[in-house]
Amino acid sequence: MSAAFVPPVREDLVGIASYGAPQLDVPARLNVNENPFPLPDDLTAAMGRAVAGTAKGLNRYPDRDAERLRADLAAYLRRETGVRVGVDQVWAANGSNEVMHHLFLAFGGPGRLAVTFDPTYSMYPEYARDTFTAYESFPRRADFSIDVSAAIRIIAERSPVLVLLTSPNNPTGTALPLDDIRAITIAALEAGAMVVVDEAYAEFRRAGTPSACELLAEFPNLVVTRTMSKAFALAGARVGYAVAADPAVVDVLKVVRLPYHLSAVTQAVAITALEHSDVLQAQVALLREERDRLSGWLVDQGFTVSASDANFILFGLFDDRDAVWRALLDDGVLIRQTGPREWLRVTVGTPEENDMFRRALAKATSTRAPAPS
Repeated sequence: MSAAFVPPVREDLVGIASYGAPQLDVPARLNVNENPFPLPDDLTAAMGRAVAGTAKGLNRYPDRDAERLRADLAAYLRRETGVRVGVDQVWAANGSNEVMHHLFLAFGGPGRLAVTFDPTYSMYPEYARDTFTAYESFPRRADFSIDVSAAIRIIAERSPVLVLLTSPNNPTGTALPLDDIRAITIAALEAGAMVVVDEAYAEFRRAGTPSACELLAEFPNLVVTRTMSKAFALAGARVGYAVAADPAVVDVLKVVRLPYHLSAVTQAVAITALEHSDVLQAQVALLREERDRLSGWLVDQGFTVSASDANFILFGLFDDRDAVWRALLDDGVLIRQTGPREWLRVTVGTPEENDMFRRALAKATSTRAPAPS
């Protein structure tokens, strides 16, 4: 018998584990920033009708360019940000992950560099690896803001093709001031680089916090990415999108996407959700309120809390965060170990789940939690 076959895996992939957070069946799953509320019954019924209608045509390929969905996303962005964009500026794909992968395919590659500022989303280096793009990250300040002067200097010295700005930032929840984004985008434009502002959590931003979409008219090198996984409670549907200042960006994303990448069923579900966006925004408002209540409670208990414009909270500081994480899990509460080693991140859940978290954390850290309100 011949020796066991060893697949000729790329050398840079040998021994690498796939991305993913634990998926455990516990009473309070607060680790991956999902919207905790099920979709309303009238919306699921409408989605069922839309999918049933679509099913009759599943023998045919879907609309390759998702024109109706992109038009509806453009209309939604006008309502949500006040910024008017055309359908030719909008791109949609299977989650903002695929959108970002498309951007790396289009603008990255061998001999090209992407830069960002840590701590930030842990998938960015994987997009770079998969597309053979060089990747460098530079530290944020202690308060998780970006040192704009340092960022401008880095862009001038390193000549990246992609500059990734995450606002609100994952895992810290930090929103970037519009002036900071503007200054960095000017520097990137001078260096011939694209700026991608990842706004996956934008709908959860606090009142008065602007969207980077407001800068699209100023900068041809700007792209803003978003997702329907969070605010629209569609994590299971996998729908993300980008809005570009220059329609030529969308044209090149069409070149690198796989054929018929967005299924007819996915498009029908997303279009129906957009038709019910007002209902879903009520859930978002409640999650904002719960986030602020939970942040205040954590501060009252003596924890250090990163001010969040997202649907999660980074808090600490812990000598042994693993022990705290495990103690919470023993009480049925799953949160996330991510970001700097002294910190933990909790997704904002339902009021009941947040009370479970309070009790479990108080028990794990010997602090006293107030009675649930």
